Amino acid sequence: MNLTLTGHQLDITPAIRAYVVGKLERISRHFDHVIDAGVVLSVDKLRHKAEANLHVRGKDLHAEAVEQDMYAAIDVLIDKLDRMVLKHKEIRADHRPVNGTARRAASAAGPGEGAE
Repeated sequence: MNLTLTGHQLDITPAIRAYVVGKLERISRHFDHVIDAGVVLSVDKLRHKAEANLHVRGKDLHAEAVEQDMYAAIDVLIDKLDRMVLKHKEIRADHRPVNGTARRAASAAGPGEGAE
């Protein structure tokens, strides 16, 4: 997974970078097909905002979180992304036939029986 970490009105310290990378490993454990991730961290007075765009196969996922603390904003952001990725993974799995059952059911009907 390619990671782009950007800070607006904020310097990205090695500690923040390590924290974001460690949290994003949780997403890659649940779903292996994340192509790249862009994370933007910004500070506006007392609002710490974390945004992320994940590019997965077939879809782009966007989430953002605003908290009083940057680490709390990153935690909330990762929780949101994790739920979104698991939902995307579940939807992808629902559209896939299990062990070819869709093909077997169609061929069991025989030629001419399904078309009228």
